[in-house]
Amino acid sequence: MGKFGKWIAGGLGWAFLGPIGGIIGFVVGSMFENENNPLTTTNRTNGYSSSTTTTGGYVMSLLVLVAAVMKSDGKVLKSELNYVKDFFVRTFGTESAQEALKLLRDLLNQNIPVTEVCQQIQKNMDYSSRLQLLHFLFGIAQADGKVDVSEANLIDHIAQNMGITGKDFESIKSMFVANTEAAYKILEIEPSATDEEIKKAYRKMAMKYHPDKVSYLGEDFQKAANEKFQKVNEAYEQLKKERNLV
Repeated sequence: MGKFGKWIAGGLGWAFLGPIGGIIGFVVGSMFENENNPLTTTNRTNGYSSSTTTTGGYVMSLLVLVAAVMKSDGKVLKSELNYVKDFFVRTFGTESAQEALKLLRDLLNQNIPVTEVCQQIQKNMDYSSRLQLLHFLFGIAQADGKVDVSEANLIDHIAQNMGITGKDFESIKSMFVANTEAAYKILEIEPSATDEEIKKAYRKMAMKYHPDKVSYLGEDFQKAANEKFQKVNEAYEQLKKERNLV
């Protein structure tokens, strides 16, 4: 069993319950048919009663929502699968990527109650981790070079039901959907903002999106969160250049 399997065996926490548990419980057994099934071992008692987000619970939430977004435009593109694969290979290694993709392909055949899943995530996952989920979903949607309208609408629906604020949604969306005010939107300010307001906004967003916010999920996810943090830095550097800020 690779790292991915150990995440599951180590405990899915709250993700084992509710709609997410119903979905993954149906498909995950086949992944471990030649192993001790982690959904039927003592780990179920020791690991699944806590409301704390474990790495396994986070990954399952991510994959369920990824499957929903990939299906939203009526087709599953190779570019999207490659994006997921590259992400897992880069962050967790080849073996974990293969296990994740196997589960994802099974999830793509499931009927996913998106609203209920998101409400479960909102209730049990901290805000910084939910922001990171949203960032990854936009990356999936943009994997073919553009964010389809149906994908954008679904991600908007996901954000609302996960309790993401409108400003935070627009901030992350602007990291992927180009517009003339993207740098301002990423920093959650208006183009009329003063130089001091820009500096203050940057400090606030740098703190909000800092990879340390998801450090409890482990070094793997902390590295993945750095991409979002870098977008904030790039937006600030762009405005500094435009305004000749020191």
